[in-house]
Amino acid sequence: SDDGKLSFDEFKAYFADGVLSEEELHELFHTIDTHNTDNLDTEELCDYFSKHLGEYENVLSVLEDLNITILKAMDKTKKDYQVASNLEQFVTRFLLKETLNQLQSLQSSLECAMETTEEQTRQERKDLTKPEILSIQWPGKRSARRLQKNNSLSSNNPHSSTGWTEEDSQWMTQINRLQKLIDRLEKKDLKLEPFEEEVLEENARSHIMIVQNQMCVTEEKIEEFRLALKQYVESASTLGGCLHISIQKLPSSFQFIVYEFWENSNAWNSHLQMNYSKAFQRSNVDFLETPELITTMLVPGKYQI
Repeated sequence: SDDGKLSFDEFKAYFADGVLSEEELHELFHTIDTHNTDNLDTEELCDYFSKHLGEYENVLSVLEDLNITILKAMDKTKKDYQVASNLEQFVTRFLLKETLNQLQSLQSSLECAMETTEEQTRQERKDLTKPEILSIQWPGKRSARRLQKNNSLSSNNPHSSTGWTEEDSQWMTQINRLQKLIDRLEKKDLKLEPFEEEVLEENARSHIMIVQNQMCVTEEKIEEFRLALKQYVESASTLGGCLHISIQKLPSSFQFIVYEFWENSNAWNSHLQMNYSKAFQRSNVDFLETPELITTMLVPGKYQI
């Protein structure tokens, strides 16, 4: 409530992860509340977590430095790019894309680690009473943060208008196509289930990876991009883990959206290491006006073989 302190309800709303029970959260709250005020202030939170940082103290310190360094680089890029030579602009685009790829790789590793630790903890505690607050979980928070991030990065997205436009109609068409695809997948013994806690068998492929890639192409490179995209789709479609690829070109623009459906995150990660995928990523450095915007989502589902 912006009063400089956290009540237990506020603490619970943020820190509840779907694993700790309300009693355990209450015990943790009072452990941190060394001033015995039934509220947590910044000093108490810092004192508690500082004692448990361990190796993550170095990680957070490096992230702070990285954030500052990237912001400085972005500021310099904004100032210098317009007056740079074609070759210098090419190098800048390449470095931006490589930086983005490295950060996305780190993010993917961290998300996998979080999901693995949460799943292990849930399995260890499966005989305990289900926590009262199941609607507030870290995966959901991450999704909300991704959505917020994507919205902020897509400030020029033509679909942000509240009015109904021709492009909105295109979105509805695409949604209908995705629904038809899901129906087809269900007929192929793919089971999509509502949210519930499930103990998975070892090595079970339990989530479909959906990837959305938004690309804004330079006008004079449009034909070369189409050819490269066609080769990319044909190569990706031959892989066993690829379920479907759909392409949409937005009207009155040179923006493309590619939707990819993969059996699981491992299949997607393997695809990224293939030569055809790397070649397409390298060619996009020349074809795109801005770095591509990639969004991924895991959808619960299980193949019955």
